[in-house]
Amino acid sequence: MMNLTPEQKAAGKQAFLSEVTAGQTRRDFLKTAAVAGLVSGGSLGAFYFGYEATLAKPVRVAVLGTGDEGSVLIGALNPNFVDVVAIADIRPYNQYRALHGDYFGEVARKVRPGLMKKYDYATEDAAKKHIKIYGDYRELLKTEKNNIDAVIIALPLHLHAPAAIAAMRLGKHVITEKLMGHSVHECKEMARVAHQTGVYLATGHQRHYNILYENAKDQIKRGILGDLHYIRAQWHRNNLPGNDSWQMPLPLGLKEGDDSGDRLKKELNKWETDLEEIAGKKNKSTEVDLLQRMIAQRKKQLEDIVLKDTAEKFGYQQYQLKNGAGDVVYTCTPAEELIRWRLWDRTGAGLMAELGSHQLDASSIFIGAALEAARDKEKKTQSDEVIHPHPLSLMAAGTRPIFPVDRDVEDHVFCILEFPGPGYKENDPIDSKKKIGVTYSSINGNGFGGYGEVVMGTKGTLVLESEKEAMLFKEAESETKIGVSKGKGPALDTQASGAQVAAAGRMATQDVSRGYAEEIEHWAWCIAQKDPKNPQVRPRCYPEVAMGDAIIALVANMAARNTKSGYKRFEKEWFEVDSDETPEGIKPDPTDPERYPAI
Repeated sequence: MMNLTPEQKAAGKQAFLSEVTAGQTRRDFLKTAAVAGLVSGGSLGAFYFGYEATLAKPVRVAVLGTGDEGSVLIGALNPNFVDVVAIADIRPYNQYRALHGDYFGEVARKVRPGLMKKYDYATEDAAKKHIKIYGDYRELLKTEKNNIDAVIIALPLHLHAPAAIAAMRLGKHVITEKLMGHSVHECKEMARVAHQTGVYLATGHQRHYNILYENAKDQIKRGILGDLHYIRAQWHRNNLPGNDSWQMPLPLGLKEGDDSGDRLKKELNKWETDLEEIAGKKNKSTEVDLLQRMIAQRKKQLEDIVLKDTAEKFGYQQYQLKNGAGDVVYTCTPAEELIRWRLWDRTGAGLMAELGSHQLDASSIFIGAALEAARDKEKKTQSDEVIHPHPLSLMAAGTRPIFPVDRDVEDHVFCILEFPGPGYKENDPIDSKKKIGVTYSSINGNGFGGYGEVVMGTKGTLVLESEKEAMLFKEAESETKIGVSKGKGPALDTQASGAQVAAAGRMATQDVSRGYAEEIEHWAWCIAQKDPKNPQVRPRCYPEVAMGDAIIALVANMAARNTKSGYKRFEKEWFEVDSDETPEGIKPDPTDPERYPAI
């Protein structure tokens, strides 16, 4: 994000790790565990977030929605914590991929290994003896209600609230993918039902369980950056028309005029030809196996042609985009809305929901750390109470300069947010200006700078890249800093590289997951404790926290689509579960039988 040289990055990482090692936090316990040989390459979540490394009996779980993200969550499951006994997805392709994994690329094979590999089932038949397969998630909940303890929801966003509320009313604990809900009133409805039923409701903002971010928060709280005053975040992707990761190809014949399925069929034909050529040759068994798996997966993907007749039955719609003259310029079919749900505001919520919510959640975490430090300093004591600050206002703009009229969500979003800083007082003419600024951009069409956050304080800068790397650069009084040499632009002073980094420091920040595994482990551990009313035993991203993240993303969309001003001021009542006030002006009603019918 800062166009640093490899040498600058190396020095920044070294400085970050040095501070991690020096911190008087839970890492002290990790050092002891490392020396004792108790940590050996697995998840470090239990050591960092205070739960046992295994459960006596795994939680019986159903996975609702096994598409791209649902299959990623399956890949992050720890069998010592969760036992998947059922899955539901209306796409034949997603059902197959949930079991067998994704073989369309090396990264896909790693992050979506499938349930058979994750739970060591030798055959599909063996897996299906234990894992029941459903199309309609409602049918799963009705049939398996006595066989499951909890559900993981990775359905399209508009189904989060209906599925979560149905499950919670059956007494099932829930973890949803982000966003929490498609609207603020839905989020409040979900939170209210969670409180009424006494079950755990968590949302998958995984940075709450990313050890890199936990270390960064600790450093901010310890004052390494000085007074935090500005955060710059971005998520830039080289998504282009014709090569858009959100515009999934449709099986050939699914929609008239859409030829994206041609590529699927051509690739299948090529793989079949390649297989014939190498079959029987020596030392080709691995290549043959991979081709066979890819062919089987592609054939199952083409079976999604059945959605042409079934998508509408499951509530997906056909609608039209019109220009200013009223002419229809694009028609979205029910099957297309299902497969490409992220492109449509009715089923998704665009870049702010899918990407921006993660990074503005991270900004809230960092600003919360600064507020916690100020509180502890004022009270002259150390408190474990976490502060989740809410923004005061934002300005946003949303544009679609690159993609053709084949969606109704933006392909560029830009935001400026104001958060309360230490000492902020709303009505004070002086202290009302004690705010922390956050700028955010999410764009398609250019991947320059990738994604990450730059956190700036009076004593230094913390750079986090792609949820995998953290670098610390201190200001002039420090040994490692970014400075500006006259006529030469940014330069890094590395005359002194600091103390030797201990092994525990490296373990704390390298080769750890993005947080998916830890968030599900901790959720399952909370369920096993059977005490949802104990605030010390609850997921880190519980309803009030997740609702706050959703409000930021959804209000940003509202502002971005306001062509007159693009400005929104946040009302405190929006963040209160028991308040009926919502930014969209709809009163929460979890008893509405049309939206939340009984299972």
